[in-house]
Amino acid sequence: MTQIVWLASFPKSGNTWVRALLANYLSGRDTPVDINSLPNFVYGDMRAEYYERLSGRKVQDLSWAEINRLRPRVHQFLAGARDGLVFVKTHNRLSSIDGIPTITPHVTFGAVYVVRNPLDMVISFARHYGLPLDRAAQAICFKGLEIPPKSGHILQTLSDWSTHVGGWLRAPGLYHKVVRYEDLSADPVAAFAEIIDFLRLQRNRKRLKMAVRFSSFTELARQERTTGFIERSRSAERFFAQGRTGVWRGVLSERDVRLITDHHGEMMQELGYLAPDGRIAV
Repeated sequence: MTQIVWLASFPKSGNTWVRALLANYLSGRDTPVDINSLPNFVYGDMRAEYYERLSGRKVQDLSWAEINRLRPRVHQFLAGARDGLVFVKTHNRLSSIDGIPTITPHVTFGAVYVVRNPLDMVISFARHYGLPLDRAAQAICFKGLEIPPKSGHILQTLSDWSTHVGGWLRAPGLYHKVVRYEDLSADPVAAFAEIIDFLRLQRNRKRLKMAVRFSSFTELARQERTTGFIERSRSAERFFAQGRTGVWRGVLSERDVRLITDHHGEMMQELGYLAPDGRIAV
């Protein structure tokens, strides 16, 4: 039976980079995969079309309760979309809504959870959603945080950053791999090789290095400049804006840094972003 690998993350943590790496590795092509074809390699659990197909109704005519009850059927449908592992992107927190889990266990192989220093992530988050930095910092500390439904997408439930991360990392019985954006940035070949091993795929060194080259920030940004990117929000001039680590030092105010580290300090320590003495380590 085919099963789902969830590519999970809080928004703007590097999910698209991992999707590009997997698409380029699995395609085995000698040219980069078109970034606008990524949805063909990795499905999105927020896409309304799946709910419309299984219900026979437009998503705007479905109540939230009806959408939620359809969730297990949508996951079963996606799991049968192709032979082998099926990759599905999600920004949802791992939880249950009215007794229905946000991922369906019996069609799940495991999860690759991509995490990023929230001090850097919040800058990309602000740009993507068109928010001032202080509002974005407050948003990622808000336990009721959601991504509202929009054209083609259903509502996505996030919660605050620490709750989101902890829900995926501590899910009982979930086979999972945590991938830090910073490790992927420092040594993409080694970090991506660990993902390939986690997925129990055959490791091909040549294809691995080519996938890394074809998924570099330079290449992804070049494609966006040339053809645009369908996932760029209307609020952002570019989707692939910087991609570097540690940029928060020259951007965030002391107040925003304090808000984020006070609220998320425990989880930041667990992930190596904050030293026990409170010093920011990344």
